[in-house]
Amino acid sequence: MDYKELIIESGKKMYKGGFTIETWGNISVKDPKTNLVYLTPSAMDYMDCTTDDVVVCNLNGDIVEGKRKPTIETELHLSVYRNRPEVKAVVHTHPVYSLIFSCMGEEIPLFLDEAAQTLGAPVKTANYALPGSQELADECIKALGKEANACLLQSHGAVCVGENMEAAFKVAKVLEVTAEVYQLIRSVGGKPIQLSSENIEAMKDFAKNKYGQGK
Repeated sequence: MDYKELIIESGKKMYKGGFTIETWGNISVKDPKTNLVYLTPSAMDYMDCTTDDVVVCNLNGDIVEGKRKPTIETELHLSVYRNRPEVKAVVHTHPVYSLIFSCMGEEIPLFLDEAAQTLGAPVKTANYALPGSQELADECIKALGKEANACLLQSHGAVCVGENMEAAFKVAKVLEVTAEVYQLIRSVGGKPIQLSSENIEAMKDFAKNKYGQGK
């Protein structure tokens, strides 16, 4: 697989899909064979980036290839990979509805079947820390825990993870839809009925072992 091309195409997908604005947000993918991590460059237009702009580093953060400065959230991405070995892709987004709850420092509960199947656990908001700091990386890891596939960064955005890039983007989409539905319910004075823990586990098992062809 051409991981550099995957990063470039994913950056365009994130921008065109409304998951971020301008040059904010960042993306990475880990090659499971080499454990090398491919990252978007810092503060560059996603629509103008080429494979020459992708930065490659090891899990210690040592750059092994690339002429650009990597995203300032490199340590956040690497911390996720070090703490969640099953994760192979990380997408840091700045979509509107997810931002609403990140700015309020609130958790997004699992009340939709899609959310139960995809997000892994209720989406927590990490305590505030400055962008690019080790503290932010540490708070992100705490909020993700071992089961959640997404967390919010207070006043900052969302972090979505997956076993591959497609899965990470699926998490990002489901998170944003769930946040939008949650906001609309609350805007009319309502409160969503949360799914039981038993049904959440059933939905997770369904998505993993039964949903789709060949299962």
